[in-house]
Amino acid sequence: MHLVLFDTPKSRTNLFPLTLTRPLGDLRVGILTIAEKWSKYLDISLDTQIHYLTDDYLQIKYPTLPASTEEKIYINAAFCPNKELLRLILSLKEGHYLKNKDTIIAYCSSENLSFGDITENSILNKNSTSNTGFDNSLEIVQNTEITPTHIRYSHDIFGNNGAEIALDFAIITRNRKSQPILDPHTIVYNPENVFIEKGADLKACVLNAEKGFIYIGGNAQVQEMSVIQGNFALCEGAVVSIGSKMKGDTTIGPYCKVGGEISNSVIWGYSNKGHEGFLGNSVVGQWCNLGADTNTSNLKNNYSTVKIWNYEQKTYIDTNKIFCGLTMGDHSKAGINTMFNTGTVVGVSANVFGGGFPSKFIPSFAWSEGANFVTFDFQKALDVAQKVMQRRNIQLSETEKNILQHIKNCEL
Repeated sequence: MHLVLFDTPKSRTNLFPLTLTRPLGDLRVGILTIAEKWSKYLDISLDTQIHYLTDDYLQIKYPTLPASTEEKIYINAAFCPNKELLRLILSLKEGHYLKNKDTIIAYCSSENLSFGDITENSILNKNSTSNTGFDNSLEIVQNTEITPTHIRYSHDIFGNNGAEIALDFAIITRNRKSQPILDPHTIVYNPENVFIEKGADLKACVLNAEKGFIYIGGNAQVQEMSVIQGNFALCEGAVVSIGSKMKGDTTIGPYCKVGGEISNSVIWGYSNKGHEGFLGNSVVGQWCNLGADTNTSNLKNNYSTVKIWNYEQKTYIDTNKIFCGLTMGDHSKAGINTMFNTGTVVGVSANVFGGGFPSKFIPSFAWSEGANFVTFDFQKALDVAQKVMQRRNIQLSETEKNILQHIKNCEL
C-alpha cells in the first residue's frame, strides 16, 4: 500500500506559519506527527510508503509518490487517524472517497494527482464523468467514535493535544513493556499510565499520571526536582531541566531542552525554552529559542475569547477559545524577558526582543523590538540558522535554504 498525505491550499494557509516550512503531515499533535500516526496505524514504512502532496517548494524535502498506475490512497493530512476511520478508508475501492460534510478525507485512485487537485467539486466532477455520481461517497456520521481530529488552525493543535497523546500512547506501547524506573528518589503516581523508553534518565522527579498518560522517550532526561503531570510526552533525546513544572496536555518534541512552567503546549523539536518563564496553550516550531524569563499570556483579563492573526483571511480571527498563547514558526527567537501577548503569532526566522509587548503579529524575517520591526537581513538569518543547527551537529541543507528563500520572497 502507498499512502499519499495531501494538503489543500486553504488548509496550508490557515496553518501558517507552522506549515510555511512543512506539509500538514509533518505537524506534531500528541506524541507523533500526523505522518507517523498513519504509519503506525497502517503498519507501513514512514520512509518508503508514506508520501506527501504539498506546495511545490516543499516537495523536494517532502517528496510525493512517483507517477504510477498503482492504486493509492490519498488522505487529507489535516485529519488524524483512529481505528474506525481507518476501517472506513480501507473499505474504499477505486474512485471512491470518504468525506465529512464538504471536506474530502480520503480518496482511492490510481490517478497521479497534483497539489490542489483534491476538492469535493473536483472529485464529484470526476465521478460524474464516469457516471458513478454520488454512489462513490461515504459520509462520516457525527459521533465520537468515528469523527477524527481535524487540524484546521494552530489552536487545534494544542486544543487536541491531550486526546492525541492518549491515542498515540496506546498504539506506541501496545504489547510492549516499559523500562523500570531505578532511581529511588523518583515518585510515580499511577505507574500503569507511565511508559519509559530505553535510555531515558530520570532523577529525583515526580511523575503524576493520575489524570493522564506520561510518555518518556528514548535517551530523554528528566532532571532533579521536576514535576510532570499527564497527559505529557517527552520525545527522544529531549531534556526537562532541573526544577521544571510540566503541566498536562503538553508535548516536548525530539531533542528540545525545556524548563520553567509549560502547560498545554506543543514544542516541535530541536527548540529550547531552557529557563524560567511561562508558556501556555502555545505551539512552537523547530529550531526556536525562548530566552530566560520569556512569558506568554494565554488568558485575557476580561476572560473574553482570543483573536489571532490568520494568513488566509489576512485579518484577526476569533479562536472561540478563552485560553490561547503563542504560535511561533521555525527558526524564530525571543530575547531575555520577552513578553508575548495573548494570541501572538510569530512567523519564520523572526527575532523578537526589547521591553514591552511586541506586536500580536510578527511577520517572518522580522527583527522586532517591542511593537516596531524591520526586515531581518536574509543572509544573516541563514547564518544564525546554520550556527544553531551546527550546535546539534546538523547542517542547513541547500534544500532548506531554498525553502527559507521562498518564504522570504512570498511572505505576506
